[in-house]
Amino acid sequence: MADDNDNDQEQGDGAGGPGQGVGVVAKTSPKTKRPSLYKVLLLNDDYTPQEFVVWLLQAVFKKDAEEAVRIMLHVHQSGIGVCGVYTYEIAETKVAQVMELSRRNQHPLQCTMERE
Repeated sequence: MADDNDNDQEQGDGAGGPGQGVGVVAKTSPKTKRPSLYKVLLLNDDYTPQEFVVWLLQAVFKKDAEEAVRIMLHVHQSGIGVCGVYTYEIAETKVAQVMELSRRNQHPLQCTMERE
């Protein structure tokens, strides 16, 4: 009988039984960096109605009427304007939404994104 108990203790269950060393667990905090941000840009054209651009800015980018008009006028006068700054996936989705809505409404409006 004594031999059976000795075998059980020697094999152990791997949970710190006899013959197992004691280790130290060091906590390390994860080193996360902020994701890269991308500007969503609207490009001016001579065909897309200004009202559609304002509606688009409100629908896709959740801008209020005043800010949507301001951005639309900036795009109209400068040829290009920033609609918002987002992480890559969100910016990519916004560009796709603008392009799809423009295409559905038969407007040549273009939208791109670039790293900030």
